[in-house]
Amino acid sequence: MLSSWLRVIRIRFLFASVIAVTNGLAIAYWKYGGIDPLHAALTYVGVVFLHASVDLLNDYWDHKRGIDDATSRTRFSGGTGVLPEKLLTPRAVYALGMICLVLGAAIGAYFVAVRGITIAVILGFAVVAIYFYSTSIANAGLGELFVAIKGAMIVIGTFYVQIGLIDSAAVFAGVIVGLLSATVLFINSFPDYEADKSKGRRTLVILLGKKASTKVFPAFVVAAYALVVAGIFLGFTKVYSVATIASIPFAVKAIFLLRKNYESVDSLVPAMASAVTYSRVTGLILAISFLA
Repeated sequence: MLSSWLRVIRIRFLFASVIAVTNGLAIAYWKYGGIDPLHAALTYVGVVFLHASVDLLNDYWDHKRGIDDATSRTRFSGGTGVLPEKLLTPRAVYALGMICLVLGAAIGAYFVAVRGITIAVILGFAVVAIYFYSTSIANAGLGELFVAIKGAMIVIGTFYVQIGLIDSAAVFAGVIVGLLSATVLFINSFPDYEADKSKGRRTLVILLGKKASTKVFPAFVVAAYALVVAGIFLGFTKVYSVATIASIPFAVKAIFLLRKNYESVDSLVPAMASAVTYSRVTGLILAISFLA
């Protein structure tokens, strides 16, 4: 039972939000020389609750719509499979999703009391977007945009909780982190193309078409590196941030494998794995560079 719950929460994907929080904290330390450990810990916990909520509710709604029954599940796409396999009940997954949403919102409410209206706006966006992500946002082809905004909001919100203001560096780094997460979502939607399309979901890959999407994918990668380099000259990233190029081999591998295997679900798994590694390594190195 415990393994099923850990599976439906998608533990390994929560790392994206952990990296986003870490970037916000790193920028706060870089710019102001210190952070509040308690607020940092609460931010990690609250953001993880909110991230888990969107994944749980996504599993619930994809099962209710029959998407998970129509797709071929991989390690990175097609849902967790716990509902089609009847390892857990839809009601239990939905309940845990809502519990995580409430717990994340409760921690956010504390920060609203401490920091005021700015956090209230960020929290309000997060709660509404999380609840409607699987039923409205993803259906409109806005999934990647939502994930990009979510990543940026986490960085900005984390910084604001620590310092009490919005800094250009936090916004700039937030855009980079959000773009990295959107890149992963984009490539991971390839295997679900037919299932999503048959059930009325319109992902960006569906809107563009598979072949065209393989040509768009490299633009996500190039944009992230370009922003890192531009940020050095603008003072929003540090010269050490150029170390993010260490992730280039993973990015190149993902691009090559995607173009070669975009029609084969099984052959896409290594491409998705490389894209996830590229995103995580880039985001982690970026955070570390702010502390160098």
